[in-house]
Amino acid sequence: MARSKSSQKWLKEHFKDPFVQRAMKEGYRSRASYKLLEIQQKDHLIRPGMRVLDVGAAPGGWTQVAAPLIGRKGRLVAVDRLAMDPVADAIVICGDVYEDAVLAACRDALPGGADLIMSDMAPNMSGIASVDQARAIDLAELALDMAQRWLVPGGSLLIKVFMGSGAEDLRRALRRDFKKIVVRKPEASRARSTEQYWLALDFQGVAQERLDNGGASSL
Repeated sequence: MARSKSSQKWLKEHFKDPFVQRAMKEGYRSRASYKLLEIQQKDHLIRPGMRVLDVGAAPGGWTQVAAPLIGRKGRLVAVDRLAMDPVADAIVICGDVYEDAVLAACRDALPGGADLIMSDMAPNMSGIASVDQARAIDLAELALDMAQRWLVPGGSLLIKVFMGSGAEDLRRALRRDFKKIVVRKPEASRARSTEQYWLALDFQGVAQERLDNGGASSL
């Protein structure tokens, strides 16, 4: 099947991207690795021994960055509806996080809750701006819902946010549960993209599933 002119143009630009070329040389699965590396350099959000949930993980670029930083004394769970190759010292769950069974598998893989939940989830773009924006915000809200279920006190949430309708409502929701929100636009994020990365720090809420289980744990 022949590719459309627009897809051919995208592929040409993609493989010319310096971060794509660098990822291929350095063994990372995607250019997204460099987004997390820059955020980590600035904010030191991932530390040895942490329990981390990587949502929307495929093809595994963020998982590759996080695994050696966490080490074997911590636990890293990567989940995506798309299959991804294994990453050393990470538990990979293949399934849709909108499904209860997949959420249960994530919960069971992180007994005691998570110190950090990070999400690079983005919708499949339809080309209809209002639809794509609504879907993107819905994914960010899903990550927040997971944080409200599982984060330990003082935990952190890192999410991709596309600026536009719904973003300010999301910011207000984050402020209810976290002490501080840091906004990052990594160099590897394309300049024309409206994406930002919001790092919500110091979770103040009571994670519902830990409350239901009668206790909590933290670093």
